[in-house]
Amino acid sequence: MEIKQVKTDSQLKEFIELPFEIYKKDPYWVPPLKVEVKELLSRKNPFWKHAQKILFVAYKNGKPAGRIAGIVDNNHNKFHSEKCGFFGFFECIEDAAVSKALFENVFDWLKNKGIGIVRGPMNPSTNDECGLLIEGFDDPPKIMMPYNPPYYIDFIQDAGFVKAKDLLAFIMDVKKGPINRLLPLAERILRRNPKLSVRKLNKKRFEEEVNIIMDIYNSAWEKNWGFVPMTEDEILYLGGKLKQIVDEDILWIAFYDGDPAGFLMALPDVNEALKKINGKLNPISLLKLLYWAKKIKTLRLLTLGVKRQYHKIGLDVLLYTKSLEASLKKGYEKCEFSWILEDNIPTIRAAELMAGKIYKKYRIFEKTL
Repeated sequence: MEIKQVKTDSQLKEFIELPFEIYKKDPYWVPPLKVEVKELLSRKNPFWKHAQKILFVAYKNGKPAGRIAGIVDNNHNKFHSEKCGFFGFFECIEDAAVSKALFENVFDWLKNKGIGIVRGPMNPSTNDECGLLIEGFDDPPKIMMPYNPPYYIDFIQDAGFVKAKDLLAFIMDVKKGPINRLLPLAERILRRNPKLSVRKLNKKRFEEEVNIIMDIYNSAWEKNWGFVPMTEDEILYLGGKLKQIVDEDILWIAFYDGDPAGFLMALPDVNEALKKINGKLNPISLLKLLYWAKKIKTLRLLTLGVKRQYHKIGLDVLLYTKSLEASLKKGYEKCEFSWILEDNIPTIRAAELMAGKIYKKYRIFEKTL
């Protein structure tokens, strides 16, 4: 067995394609678009303007057997005043020796950079896929959520990691949502406070809408565990990606006396369509993707953010009501609420109010170096 740092295009190709070998018999794994993974790891992704990475591939008997990334996000360390590094993009055959060697190489790289603690998995940050699936392996992941075999838990713990934080995913039956209770409540909230208003996303002014949403996001989430504000470049980059899949009837923005105050972002689960094309993007697979995208019946509620000065005036109720009402009209059947921090009690209660039930758990691990 040997570990090699990714330095060539052929090694990067092996890094990207390894999961397709590991999961080839797994009925629940959703193959990502290979071109998207390549771009995520490239300088086209503005995250790397303020972060460094190193990629490793493990070879056993000459064949790729594992991969891992070491990551240092300078913006995270400035924002949280700590010397933290991350691991991500971890994949490995069921061989503890391979896993151990991969982690040791990342630890050595991080130590050489003066890092004192490492967390993960982050692919590559909390604004992207993050966490290790620890419960709920019998259902495919939703859009922008990770998936892994159960034995990864042991591999990460054997590397000396302990729990840092658990992330929860709830699932709800849209038709069983409490729309009949929410509608009169939303009407009362609007009558009592005429300064409140809500509207759905306007795709024709998409860039402007993205800036409004990210202003709310960076304000509403600044005290949350693991949060790092997104840069303007990152905001525009992510917006460009999401524009292709956003259903503007489901994404709502709230205002207080004209000031952007909150938003609810739910996306169609494009993983339902991606599962049909096995990571390839060519004229034929694109047609298949477009065909299956029209048949998506599941949503993922990524976030509901309300600026702190507008808490406790009912904005969350208005946003839930409008989005649920639109989801029912458009025939969506299921909605995942993810992810929610295990100690975010108000959001957990809101998910339960919406008839959501916990069905998956993810874990962020950490280790002192």
